[in-house]
Amino acid sequence: MNYTPHTERDVAEMTAVIGVDGIESLFKVCEAFGGGDKGLSVAGLSQLEAEKKIKASAAKNKVWTSVFLGAGAYRHYIPPVVRHIGSNPRFVTAYTPYQPEMSQGILQAVFEYQSCITSLTGLDVSNASMYDGATAAAEAVLMCADGGDILVSAGINPYVRSVIAAYLKGRGGKITDVPLGADGLTDTEFLKNHSAGAACCIIQQPNYFGNIEDAKSIGGILNDAGVKYILHTYPISLALLASPAECGADFATGEGQPLGLPLGFGGPYLGYIAAKEKYMRKMTGRIVGETTDKNGHTVYVLTLQAREQHIRREKASSSICSNEALCALTAAAYLAAVGKEGFVKIADDCAAKAHYLAERLKASGFALKYGSTEFFNEFVTVSDGVSADAVLKKLAKKGILGGLKIGAKEILWCATEMNTKDEIDAAVKAAKEIF
Repeated sequence: MNYTPHTERDVAEMTAVIGVDGIESLFKVCEAFGGGDKGLSVAGLSQLEAEKKIKASAAKNKVWTSVFLGAGAYRHYIPPVVRHIGSNPRFVTAYTPYQPEMSQGILQAVFEYQSCITSLTGLDVSNASMYDGATAAAEAVLMCADGGDILVSAGINPYVRSVIAAYLKGRGGKITDVPLGADGLTDTEFLKNHSAGAACCIIQQPNYFGNIEDAKSIGGILNDAGVKYILHTYPISLALLASPAECGADFATGEGQPLGLPLGFGGPYLGYIAAKEKYMRKMTGRIVGETTDKNGHTVYVLTLQAREQHIRREKASSSICSNEALCALTAAAYLAAVGKEGFVKIADDCAAKAHYLAERLKASGFALKYGSTEFFNEFVTVSDGVSADAVLKKLAKKGILGGLKIGAKEILWCATEMNTKDEIDAAVKAAKEIF
């Protein structure tokens, strides 16, 4: 039986689109990274020789100790106890808890995670997690859309928007992009004029440019128009900003990577999704519930399951294959480790250090693109007469990973509690030299 998912015609069409003449040509890219004609091939090598070759290749990676890059993935301090709990073999090797009597530990861990997410968002119910923040946002949109039009703020992470668009291709529904005003915030007048007939609207808080949206006012507009409201949030910011529930949101989604997960080359990350109770039976994925057994002892079970693996495919509301249970457990351990006061302190530090960085950059020749708008821990600068590439290249020479280039002269900067005053001062000094 042939288990190859692509036909020869499929392969030919895909390789033609990306501009190579076949599968073998793709591997030449890997060889280029490995160096030499054989690349990272370890054929014929002993284990010791292979290990040395791989380590030598890995040593070519650049490890940045001073980082001012965010844009959806953030560097935060992870207490050692979080890594210790997350590396427990009982959790690392655990899979879907089909037999609750044998899986009480992992079920309780997921239940605690769900409780953390509902506490953060103020909403009634959370599922057992998603692949990442983008898939969480897309699944929330599908729960709301029902084939209707979707309003998407231009302040949302472009990657998240692209995933939403991909999900909608098979389900129908047109995306209407809601523009930003000159202040870098979602245009509420546009929302008022285009909400009629829309199925749902998704706003990011803080938005992609770090600006703090007037999420409560937006909630009022959408609620009055009968449009379901999805607030896509940065979890650390929820320690200081109004919760999605306080803003009138029906759903809250976001990327849980800042909650104890290290920066990785694309993951694994963690998507969270929470909703009002009335949407509980439309919730994608799974929900772990707490109950009692016949002896009155507290036990945990899979209460709701929307996956096609558990119910008839035609009745499934989601085709999500699995969740990120280990990442969810890690997030719960992180929140427990830092505690409520510690969580607020982390958010305070992020905001304070970002504002210090912004003020220092302003004094060094940069302009804030949205100068009158309040931001959390990210902001955009404009460097007149100097390209963003030149600024970032100068920083890189000093061993500093600068912000994200989002325009010829625009950089999206980020600061977290990990950035010391000395680091910030060094970055500003290096950037100033370019003028």
